[in-house]
Amino acid sequence: MSIPFSAAAANAQDYFRLDAHDWKYEMRREMQEILPGLWLGPYQCSKDKELLQQKGISHILCIRDTKEAHMVKAMFPTEFTYHFIEVSDSPLQNLIPYFPDAKQFIDRALGDGKKVFVFCNGGISRSPAFVVAYVMESQRWDFKTAFSFVQNKRFCMNPNEGFKYQLAEYEPIFKARDAITNMNYTPEQILEQGMRRRPLEEDDMDNEDSSMIDDAPSTSH
Repeated sequence: MSIPFSAAAANAQDYFRLDAHDWKYEMRREMQEILPGLWLGPYQCSKDKELLQQKGISHILCIRDTKEAHMVKAMFPTEFTYHFIEVSDSPLQNLIPYFPDAKQFIDRALGDGKKVFVFCNGGISRSPAFVVAYVMESQRWDFKTAFSFVQNKRFCMNPNEGFKYQLAEYEPIFKARDAITNMNYTPEQILEQGMRRRPLEEDDMDNEDSSMIDDAPSTSH
């Protein structure tokens, strides 16, 4: 699923364009709308019920460390729909397995005409990484385009180097997954294809072994 958005903005980045001189340090404590209905910001915004309601937020995606669970939690569980993903802000933390889960939550909300707020503690590293991944996949953009686009809305974002590397690696991963999905293969068909390929590979290996034997120099005198 992809939310309606003009791909032309990928070049000029016209959507809610914010020039560098317009960015103020205090804005890091605020939330910014990245795509229509998709907001990104820090933890402290998740504690402001009036602000969330003013923005029309109904769904909240919380990216937190397990150590933060006692503090970073659902502040208004009866007012909003929450979803939690627990990862650490470490270059060694693998985010890729969690990207599809985040996308599913965001897609479901946006598809119902709702608005989503994605946050982590500071809104600097983890949550921006998830939003960049979502923008990449939903808009079919490469990593550099999506990263620049999100950063143009929230200048203070700065995912750690490990996260940036993973985002660059995620592009071929989700494209390959989508290609398989578009082929409408069932799990049984994929398994069958694998079983067919294995004997062919074994035959090729046998032929290579035979060729090596035939080409081997004679030891007879």
